[in-house]
Amino acid sequence: MNTYLFLGLVLALFMMAYLISVLRRVRTQLALIKDVLEDIKNGNLNRRVLAGESDMARQICYDINEIAVTSQSRLIQQKQSEQAYKRLMTSLSHDVKTPLSSLVGYLEAIESNIVAGEEKDEYIHVASNKTHQLKHFVENLFEWVKLDSGEQIFHFELFDLNELSRNIIADWIPILENSHFAYAFDIPETEYSMRIDVNAYTRILNNLLQNIITHSEGNHMTLHIFENEQQAKIVITDNGKGISPDDLPHIFERMYQCDHSRSAKGNGLGLSITRELVSAHKGTITAASISGSGTTFTILLPKAL
Repeated sequence: MNTYLFLGLVLALFMMAYLISVLRRVRTQLALIKDVLEDIKNGNLNRRVLAGESDMARQICYDINEIAVTSQSRLIQQKQSEQAYKRLMTSLSHDVKTPLSSLVGYLEAIESNIVAGEEKDEYIHVASNKTHQLKHFVENLFEWVKLDSGEQIFHFELFDLNELSRNIIADWIPILENSHFAYAFDIPETEYSMRIDVNAYTRILNNLLQNIITHSEGNHMTLHIFENEQQAKIVITDNGKGISPDDLPHIFERMYQCDHSRSAKGNGLGLSITRELVSAHKGTITAASISGSGTTFTILLPKAL
């Protein structure tokens, strides 16, 4: 009997020692968790809580680490968004103020009768161009804001992609010819029905063609459409100056301009808007280019949206 009592006492002491040890580890870990939470609260999102598989509070530690990683990611995105809006403000000050000041100057000269005859007509022509430039920028800006805020509403309906593409391209033929661009279009004659937002798809092609005319410095462009049961592939190429390897990964970023001197036309919104509109169709757009050898844009649109 005494032996069983002794063994029971030893076992009880062992259990008490084990529980005390566990409680000490938990208390130590809770103290560490408290310190980490205090650091995170003060803005240090790099802090993490280390936990072993046998730790009782390991799930709490994992959850705290996940919260810290998520918060850090959101903070990075917020800073990137703030930088994008700062670039937007810089672009606004240049892309609106400069042509607006010029427009006011031309109109004041006309109103004050400083110019007359053919020179007056030329001033009116330049003022008109400046007005269209501002209109184009404002339209891009509003579309960018709507896409960025998720307020853009799309209306997807069944359309013949080939017929729609031909109609869009037809409006560009005189523009290309006036810009001294040769062109070649290869669009299948067969019907290819898929769900499309007509306005968005029109804007996609318009932006890419305008980008070629404005920035490529080439004199020839092509558009080919390839189709199968799964997707349509639209390939648009030019023979212009191309895009440098440093700029190529960034051309679809908002407000990014390859001409960093800001002497080029454009506002860095067109290709960004194009990518967003392609994404709305569950598609992808990529660009390939070799400096001095032109650029190729490839759009993939799934048939089943």
